[in-house]
Amino acid sequence: NIDVPYISTRSFSDEFGGAISGDLVFVQVSYIVAFIFLGATLGSRIACGKGSRWAMSFAALILVAASTAAGIGLSSFVGLIYGPVHSLLPFILLGIGVDDSFVIANAFDRERKVSRSSENDDGIIARAGRALGRAGASITVTSATDLVAFAISSSSSLPALSSFCAYASIGIFFLWAFSATFFTACMFIDEKRQRDNRRDCLCCVKRSDDNEEEDDLDKGAKEGRISTYFRKYHAPAILSKPGKAVVLLVFSALFGYGIYGAINLPVEDSERNFIPSGSYINDYIDLADEYFPSSGVSLSINFENGQDIYDKRVELANLSERLTGLSTAAPYIAEPNSESSYQNAMTGLHDFLASSGSAAVGGVTLGDDNWPTSYEDFVLTMKNYTSFTGPGRVYGRDFSYSEDRSSIRLYKVDLEYVRLTKENRGEVIADAARQIDAMDETRAMVESWDDLPSAFVFCEQYLSIEGFKVIQQELYQNVGLAIACVAVIVLITVGNFMAALLITINVALCIVEILGFMFAAGIVIDSVSVINIVLAVGLSVDYSAHIGHSFLVKGGSNKDIRATEALADIGASVLNGAMSTFLAVAVLLGSSSYVFRTLSIQFVLTVVLGSMHGIVLLPVLLSLVGPAPFASAEAPRTEVVDDLELSEDKMENEE
Repeated sequence: NIDVPYISTRSFSDEFGGAISGDLVFVQVSYIVAFIFLGATLGSRIACGKGSRWAMSFAALILVAASTAAGIGLSSFVGLIYGPVHSLLPFILLGIGVDDSFVIANAFDRERKVSRSSENDDGIIARAGRALGRAGASITVTSATDLVAFAISSSSSLPALSSFCAYASIGIFFLWAFSATFFTACMFIDEKRQRDNRRDCLCCVKRSDDNEEEDDLDKGAKEGRISTYFRKYHAPAILSKPGKAVVLLVFSALFGYGIYGAINLPVEDSERNFIPSGSYINDYIDLADEYFPSSGVSLSINFENGQDIYDKRVELANLSERLTGLSTAAPYIAEPNSESSYQNAMTGLHDFLASSGSAAVGGVTLGDDNWPTSYEDFVLTMKNYTSFTGPGRVYGRDFSYSEDRSSIRLYKVDLEYVRLTKENRGEVIADAARQIDAMDETRAMVESWDDLPSAFVFCEQYLSIEGFKVIQQELYQNVGLAIACVAVIVLITVGNFMAALLITINVALCIVEILGFMFAAGIVIDSVSVINIVLAVGLSVDYSAHIGHSFLVKGGSNKDIRATEALADIGASVLNGAMSTFLAVAVLLGSSSYVFRTLSIQFVLTVVLGSMHGIVLLPVLLSLVGPAPFASAEAPRTEVVDDLELSEDKMENEE
């Protein structure tokens, strides 16, 4: 049996597109996972009845789906391009939308001061207003910062990144609008359903048992288990003096490693990663690496102006002399010693005329140098030589003639680079650094040939290499601009300089750490990881902004108490939002698509590090240098003050 590995021009796009399409089932699975987690945690109980919110879980998914559809629809309407990487949009909006849902639902619960059965419609409306006043500011801060972070990156010079960020920013706007309208309205209907003792997900059916015992105990919103954990265990642990020292030490170490990883994070050609494992393309590439290690990417030098080409015919025929010895250093052009690495029609024609004369190619008069004596004769000879039946038919596609074919407009010399690859963590990948050097040096070399006709270099791979050349700059530029804009938006929406500064610092530290752990995970800088880093700016802001805003609306002079109250108030929503995003994206770890697999790793890093910064580091920073509360801030709860004073007295006695 003969095994024939093969590849075609469309192979890569077919296999990559097929991997993306085949893994879209993970989108459905992630939404199912999110629905189950939302249903189990959005309410105070899982079983159907008062406190359950399975219908609201479904409403949250409708919120995300409607925002995604509206964002894609409007973006397409205004002419923005849609590509395979845009398949990430549902996951991004799912992470942000679920977080907003938890914040709004939490606000509805905490604003209820009486039993549900004693509330009339006007009372629920008033509670909805107070809840939206509490949650609306928080989700507006996070939505505005997310939107601006993506909008800024939509100005990128990389088309894929620019289009994706534009789509995302439009989708986030709809997410904010639908959260404040559609989801809030659904919450109002669900509160009426619970008050009237109707079935969850089937509110037209009333439960047969009124369960008065449950209602008697239901005199107001009870603090959930996660909020209780934050109040009684988490906050005292991290806000104690030893706890603060440990937190600052651990996060300093994480930041240090982040700097190390960010500095060493390479720009690499990840094109091979887009090919699914088991694809026939891998068989072809592996054999090419093994048997043709010196064969690389093709390129051509294109000379213009037929008269100049004729005038410099001797120099062009001897062009190989200028291209010899360039294979071991930039521009890394393969030695011109074979037909596969060097094809020059001028050399071929001169050798033919010198050995066989011009009889077979038009019979024009040749000079002492074995070239036609005029430009017109040269054009005629070259057309006959490179014709379909001519002796130089292999060069037939190397010339471009005028419309009447009386003159030459352009002719090209085909060359080849050596194979510019390297081994990275046991895998053979393209060496992006040497590819950039090869491209730049080739262009500089051709521009220096002032004794030859004007020329330019063409290589299909240059499109990707140009991306390598600017993508690192684009990464740091877009992330820097996004963080700067986040700082401004947080300052405007939060209205406090110190709080905005701490939130921005928290986000910046988180991004540096994500870059560091990307290096540890073997992720390189490419078009996919750059998009996900911009996404990380938006998501990590959410975890910190909610805590920072909640700290400002907690009254009192004791910053430890205010930090504790902020964690008990909004910490559960932040943690639940992080966990739902984590679970929804974790299913992508089994994807065969490089895009989804990279997304899942970076999403996990963002969720874990972002939530840690939001519920661990930021409360410590706020307790140390946090600002004073708003004038309209809530008074501290008496039992919290008493508990904290008892805790402090106990620590002093132990000391």
